[in-house]
Amino acid sequence: MFGHVLAFKRYTVTKGFFNSPWCGLENFKFFFGSNAWLQITWNTLFLNVLFITGTILMALVTAIFINEISNAFFKRVVQSFVFLPYFVSWLVVSLMVFALLNGTDGMVNNMLKARGWDSIPFYQTPGLWPALLTFIYIWKFSGYYSIIFLAAIIGISQDYYDSANIDGAGKWKQIWYITLPLLKPTVITLLLLCIGRIFYGDFGMIYGIIGDNGVLFPTTDVIDTYSFRALRQLGDFGMSSAVCLYQSALGFLTIMIFNRVVKKNNPEQALF
Repeated sequence: MFGHVLAFKRYTVTKGFFNSPWCGLENFKFFFGSNAWLQITWNTLFLNVLFITGTILMALVTAIFINEISNAFFKRVVQSFVFLPYFVSWLVVSLMVFALLNGTDGMVNNMLKARGWDSIPFYQTPGLWPALLTFIYIWKFSGYYSIIFLAAIIGISQDYYDSANIDGAGKWKQIWYITLPLLKPTVITLLLLCIGRIFYGDFGMIYGIIGDNGVLFPTTDVIDTYSFRALRQLGDFGMSSAVCLYQSALGFLTIMIFNRVVKKNNPEQALF
């Protein structure tokens, strides 16, 4: 709460939190007064929708695939393999991405040149990055979420599948009519938790991979990176706090609306 209060104060280190004067909505003007606020809000929302949708779908498919593996040793190997990217820091990921995609000696462009094709200037092409960032995010987090789905699948009673086998249902029908419907509460809960932060960009990811490359800002600049640059250049804590309050308000409004929709359709699956 102290951080949100700073959004309405002209904070200085010498005067401290309590003695800094109030400034009303002055701190919000730098953000809403710029021409970029609508674009970066859209970028944050659009990228997070891609991240959440893609990650949950891939995690769901991965969990179902792992559950169908009968060999216990191979199942553990696959689980470890898909879970491993979660522990790789964004700094390491950003170095890997640069090694793959940079225009001079990147592995992807070297392979294209070896085949006689033109190289792709990835770091000068903004339109490519929503898809690239989504792929990277899915690679890193789908294994983590798949463990949650796998735990939910293990909790499904075997009686459902035994009854389906007696009725002659194959694996695909069992997945479609038993596994997926019973995973719906888990999916909704994860969506509610993710939507609460839908207006928060993954700063470590975006800044680590994109950095200060202004060419890519039209499609990759999010609220967090914008406010970080403002804090770094201006050193104004109040302005950065105002942006955080804006994010919190949008996130709260979004989760309330989504929870209301869920509650209207199925009250038992709503958060509150």
